[in-house]
Amino acid sequence: MHCLRPFNWRKKWQRCWEEVRYCSERCKRESKKRPK
Repeated sequence: MHCLRPFNWRKKWQRCWEEVRYCSERCKRESKKRPK
């Protein structure tokens, strides 16, 4: 997890839960802006 925000398992992620890395699209965009 990148943002460290708490979030729960969701039905739509049932098949790919191990691959979920972002809590939202916003979080995904923000992580790309941040330097590593």
